[in-house]
Amino acid sequence: MKFPTDIEIAQAASIQHIKHIAANLGINEEDLNYYGKHKAKLPLALIDSNKINKSKLILVTAINPTPAGEGKTTVSVGLTDGLCAIGKKAIAVLREPSLGPVFGIKGGAAGGGYSQVIPMEDINLHFTGDFSAVEKANNLLAALIDNNLQNKKYSLNIDPRTITWKRVMDMNDRALRHTIIGVGGTQHGILREDGFNITPASEVMAILCLSNNFKDLKERLGNIFIGYTFDKKPIYARDLKAENAMAILLKGAISPNLVQTLEGNPAILHGGPFANIAQGTNTILATKMGLSLGDYVVTEAGFGADLGAEKFLNIKCGYAKLAPSAVVVVATIRALRHHGGATKEEYNTASIEKVTEGFKNLQKHLENIKLFGLQPVVALNYFPSDTEDEINLVKRLCNELHVKAIVSKAFAEGGKGAAELAQAVVEAAEQPAQFKPLYNWKDTVESKIETIATKIYGAATVEYTSKARAQLKTIKELGLEILPVCMAKTQKSLSDNEQKIGRPSGFKVTVREFEFASGAGFIIPILGDMMRMPGLPAIPASENMFIDETGKISGLS
Repeated sequence: MKFPTDIEIAQAASIQHIKHIAANLGINEEDLNYYGKHKAKLPLALIDSNKINKSKLILVTAINPTPAGEGKTTVSVGLTDGLCAIGKKAIAVLREPSLGPVFGIKGGAAGGGYSQVIPMEDINLHFTGDFSAVEKANNLLAALIDNNLQNKKYSLNIDPRTITWKRVMDMNDRALRHTIIGVGGTQHGILREDGFNITPASEVMAILCLSNNFKDLKERLGNIFIGYTFDKKPIYARDLKAENAMAILLKGAISPNLVQTLEGNPAILHGGPFANIAQGTNTILATKMGLSLGDYVVTEAGFGADLGAEKFLNIKCGYAKLAPSAVVVVATIRALRHHGGATKEEYNTASIEKVTEGFKNLQKHLENIKLFGLQPVVALNYFPSDTEDEINLVKRLCNELHVKAIVSKAFAEGGKGAAELAQAVVEAAEQPAQFKPLYNWKDTVESKIETIATKIYGAATVEYTSKARAQLKTIKELGLEILPVCMAKTQKSLSDNEQKIGRPSGFKVTVREFEFASGAGFIIPILGDMMRMPGLPAIPASENMFIDETGKISGLS
């Protein structure tokens, strides 16, 4: 019998009214801001600083992602259901999906199989409009900048050649990476170069995710760097008096969204920055909301531990004053075969040799988690092509590193398939935490980059282009050197070269250029040819989607 698709499972599920999910958390239905029957926004007043420190924060990360897929969200949702199944009050706190990957190649971010958050279609599409609000706030600032260039009476004397702020949209569209605006004469604006980023890469998204309250949000919006005047004076969003109008557009978006898992357990989804070009974690407010309402919060960081988890631990935890109690590293036998040299056609072919070689990638990520003083647990996300010999090999190799490896069958079995993993996580979370960031924010930018590159990636050296050196000087002149760094790097490799799979060594990383998010509060070293506006694949996922005359959707994943 053919296993049903994700959307078939989601559409067949029995879904509860969201007020019942809220009631199980002790939330009065009058406190909910409803978005239909199955989605609601939670008021920030529910955040309880005293309860936060008593709850356990569980971070889910992974090895370097592969075309085989690792299923980090599937494990996160399954672990939440598994914790509830063994009697714990657990909440999943996750990011919202971006439309770019949904219609591109990666798909949505609602989990998979019988380990999903629902309503799956709403979550993967427009949801509660948070992404639209971020987009509008971002583009309002862009419009205000160009309006000031045109305005002679109230001009801030901005040099258009120095403007760094770009417009955004939540779709993969490579044609918009570099644009020329103001074409058609002076009545249409100042002729200049511009471009688009994808919405998850917007600094406004980063600000939404790193703000601790609405006042903090407004202040960070005002601190957004725009460019320079002709006499070299830095200009910020506050100089355009933009922060209040931008905050007004984010008034609803700042509140976390409550949904449910297939098993009727609570899930909070909020924010959605990518981890290869941004910080890759949900909002601080959503995490604190979860910790206020539950005893265990399962959250995830995008891509591998070299990206999302590193940024979660060095950036988010710093701004939020939070520390995880346990870390789960997701791997699959298929992915280990890939990192061991298997071709795409060999992903489902058993190979002790390839799994042994590929394990080196997992080993590095486990070592990385231990660098932060944390004890990892490995979740082996099960596929039918896995063999007992390969599974036992991984368990043995993990045991030699004093790490537990547990098979998760949440995809096929839901919470009961993750109950053993849940028990292992509870045991790990009960151990005394020794969390410590990898670097001091007061270190030099070069020192922070070198620490991440050598200790997390395993690089031998770091090099800088002449452009990066010049931009580094600007960062220091603006007094931004004390900010943490948010590396923009390929997710496919520990190095900055996506072809170097497994555990490369002796390599150098090159900082091609810098960007900085003075409002969000981090510096962005860009390694390699990273794009902040992705393109669509040769055959986009959209081509396999269908909607019938009744509105029923198929092909969405």
